[in-house]
Amino acid sequence: MKPRLLIVEDDPNLGEILSEYLGLKGYETTLMRDGEEGGRAFKKAEFDLCILDLMMPKKDGFTLAKEIRATDDDTPIIFLTAKSMKQDIIKGFTIGADDYMTKPFSMEELLLRIQAILKRSIKKEEPFPNPFTIAGLVYYYQENRLITPKREINLTTKENELLKIFFENVNKTVERSSALKKIWKDDSYFNARSMDVYIAKIRKYLSDEPSLKILTIHGEGFKLVEVN
Repeated sequence: MKPRLLIVEDDPNLGEILSEYLGLKGYETTLMRDGEEGGRAFKKAEFDLCILDLMMPKKDGFTLAKEIRATDDDTPIIFLTAKSMKQDIIKGFTIGADDYMTKPFSMEELLLRIQAILKRSIKKEEPFPNPFTIAGLVYYYQENRLITPKREINLTTKENELLKIFFENVNKTVERSSALKKIWKDDSYFNARSMDVYIAKIRKYLSDEPSLKILTIHGEGFKLVEVN
């Protein structure tokens, strides 16, 4: 898959040049014109890296980056700015930026910085075991199938994806927002309610195996635990 880049730049000429150039270099780009549009785009899809202009209408790059970091600590952020003031650079890194480029800049240098950041941040995913066994359960992710001590269950797509996340993170908290963005591509209120319904169904499936429980971690998300 092509790495996905979110570009938020209010200068239409620079935005188009960035999007076209990076597209030709093998990236899938989404271009937004202001901070509000950028925030909505980030909530709807997953990106491997964000390129944010600092001075934008409606919502500046600092504010957008703070909102991104409130729910996502991992997606790299590069700031673009016409400023070179030390306090702005410090503020950007304090918020959680990974890099900072002052306009005008070289497209080739930006490309090299993107490549370096992604090389550090994108981890190769290990193939999920098929089947995956835990306690008295046998789980076939590729077939959307769960076998418990009492029955065999054909899972819906969302049940299957949720169960995979829980099995990948046994005894670890699965953040609500992270799961919503990964499966529903949006952490809206209505999608959150939908996820709660699916988790209730998964809890019923796991009730066939008493040693496994899904706990609700208030204010954070959920945790699948093994009970001795």
